Amino acid sequence: MDLTGEERIAASRDAVWKALNDPEVLKACIPGCESLEKISDTELEATVGVKIGPVKARFNGKVELTNLNPPSSYTISGEGKGGIAGFAKGGADVTLTEEGAETVLAYVVNADVGGKIAQLGSRLISSTSKKLATQFFENFNQAVSGT
Repeated sequence: MDLTGEERIAASRDAVWKALNDPEVLKACIPGCESLEKISDTELEATVGVKIGPVKARFNGKVELTNLNPPSSYTISGEGKGGIAGFAKGGADVTLTEEGAETVLAYVVNADVGGKIAQLGSRLISSTSKKLATQFFENFNQAVSGT
């Protein structure tokens, strides 16, 4: 499943890039994020709680930053295990383009789930994934632009 979109952020590309690499900003913006700790310059560990339909799950996993091209783009990918609920893995290619005093953050998100969650059906998983991705990028926009 792939999702695409963009956010227009009232901040410089350098400011947006810095925020995309700040664990505290990311933790505050990721829906259901309980913890996010930097392990290295390109690795993070996270615990995220989500509800998909009737299933609530807490995923523990690692997040990795690759294809780094500061301050223009990177790929963020991760995989989490949710115990009996199953697993989730996915990533996002993020590209930043300056347009005047604003930055356009474009993204392509891909996600995959398995286990009990996968039994809920692709429509429910797809709509929940889209909602979570949209919520993250809206939260991120507000955190960076201060609006």
